[in-house]
Amino acid sequence: MESPRAGRRRRARRHPLLLTALSVVAVCGVTAGGTVYVKARAHSGAGAVSSAGSPSAGSSATADEEASVEPATEPAAVDRTALLSKAMAAVSMPSGAQVSAAVLDLDSGTSATYGTAAFDTASIVKVDILATLLLQAQDAGRELTATEQAHATKMIEISDNASATALWHTIGRASGLDAANKRFGLRSTSGGSGDLWGLTQTTAEDQLVLLQQVFGESSQLGAASRTYVQGLMKRVEADQQWGVSAAAAGSSWALKNGWLPRGTTGLWDVNSIGRVTVDGADYLVAVLSRGTVSQAKGIALVEAAAKAAMSGFASAP
Repeated sequence: MESPRAGRRRRARRHPLLLTALSVVAVCGVTAGGTVYVKARAHSGAGAVSSAGSPSAGSSATADEEASVEPATEPAAVDRTALLSKAMAAVSMPSGAQVSAAVLDLDSGTSATYGTAAFDTASIVKVDILATLLLQAQDAGRELTATEQAHATKMIEISDNASATALWHTIGRASGLDAANKRFGLRSTSGGSGDLWGLTQTTAEDQLVLLQQVFGESSQLGAASRTYVQGLMKRVEADQQWGVSAAAAGSSWALKNGWLPRGTTGLWDVNSIGRVTVDGADYLVAVLSRGTVSQAKGIALVEAAAKAAMSGFASAP
C-alpha cells in the first residue's frame, strides 16, 4: 500500500519590523487530532511583542504565539479490492457460473482478490507440479533428467496429460505437491486424490502465491528454475494462448490454462494463470471459473474477467 503523502506546511507571514527587533524561534508540532501548529517565541530587550507587532508596555516576559495553519491532509489509501470488485461486477456472468480473480503488481507488491472460493485446478496445476519437481531437484542437488525435461516441455507447452501424470508420480503425487506448496506459502491448495491431479483444489489468491514463486525474486526456486518455467509458459501452443493474455493488450505474456468438463454435471471448469505486461508494468493474474455450459463460454468468461480485473487494478493511482 502506498505511503500517504506528507502535507505541506505553510509559513506564517512575519512583519518586517519584527525581524529587525526580535529573535524569533519557530517550534512546530502536531496536536493529538493531527493538526499542525507553529509556535513563535519572540524575545526583545525592551519587552515582549504583541501579536500586532507593538511592544507591550513594561513587559519583559516571553510571549508565546500560536499561529494556526491548515491541518495536513492525507489522501485516503486506495482500496484496490473495492476497485477490483467494482470492475468484476460489470462482467457478464452466465447463469449458474462462478468466477474468482486475483491480480498482483510485481513492481509494488500490491494485490487484490475477488472471491475466496476453492476451484478445481484442471491443468493449471501443471505449473505447480513442475515447480514442485524443480524444488525437489534443488533439494537433491541435481538437474532434471532428459526424460523429466521432455515431460515438462509437453506438460506445459501442449498441456499433455500423460506427461503430467508421469511427473505427478515423480513428485510423490498429492503428498509431494502439498509439502512443496507449504514451503511456497500456499494455504488453501490441496492435491487431488490418486491420479486425479486435475481435481486439486485451489483459490485465486493461492495461485498468485504460486506465480510469485515462478516470476518473483523472493522465491524458494532458484533463478535458473524460475527462468526455465517462465520460458515454457511463454511458448504454449497457439490454440492455447487465450485466457489472461487477453489483459495484456498485445504486449508480452506467459501463461498456463486449464479446462475440464465435469462428468457429474456436464459443466466446465476453465482457468488461466500467468504474467501479463500492461503499459510497461508486469502483473500476475489468476482467473478461476466453473459452471459454464461449454469450454468456449468458459474461455469468454475468463478473458472478460481478466480484462476487467486489470482495468480496475492497473488504473488505480
